[in-house]
Amino acid sequence: MNRIVLLGPPGAGKGTQAKRLATELGIPHVSTGDMLRAAVAQGKSLGKEADEYMRKGLLVPDALVLGILRERLASPDARRGFILDGYPRNVAQARTLAEITPVDHVLYFEIPESVLVERMSQRRSCPTCGTVYNLLTNPPRTPDRCDRDGTPLIQRPDDTEEAVRTRLAVYREQTLPLLDLYRNQGLLRTVAAAGSVEEVNARVRAALR
Repeated sequence: MNRIVLLGPPGAGKGTQAKRLATELGIPHVSTGDMLRAAVAQGKSLGKEADEYMRKGLLVPDALVLGILRERLASPDARRGFILDGYPRNVAQARTLAEITPVDHVLYFEIPESVLVERMSQRRSCPTCGTVYNLLTNPPRTPDRCDRDGTPLIQRPDDTEEAVRTRLAVYREQTLPLLDLYRNQGLLRTVAAAGSVEEVNARVRAALR
């Protein structure tokens, strides 16, 4: 089975690599961040509550995340495995996850903080189709416009430099202890996350072998 957890600070490239792996392995990419943002966009009560935390760069409380995650992992397309991106974010969540499903591989994306701040503060996204750009490494063909539909691009509130630094501080405090937990279980592999998408993908595949 390929039940994979991706760990690492926000902006480390987990989502990009998860999408590639999902295609290569034929299993779903399960992003709690995407699910929460969808709930926000749809105006659901869960989404409205989560939005208050996300705008401040804080972690969404476990109780708001667990229900949608449990339902998603029970879906038919996740029977052969999944790539979990954005959960668990702390030791308590890891223990809850273990009650829902076993995990086969845990990959930690390691990257300098200075690179993360630059990456994330330059991110822009299309509010219509969800396509994400980076003004430095993957800019749109027309400045500030989506390549797909021409919609003006926006900067998500949690991608401003101030929010990014807050998210990184929260990450260090709450998520780093997960490394010791999974290392002690013999599941943890570290992947150097700086470099091109292709270079990091090769490291990810090597870590899974």
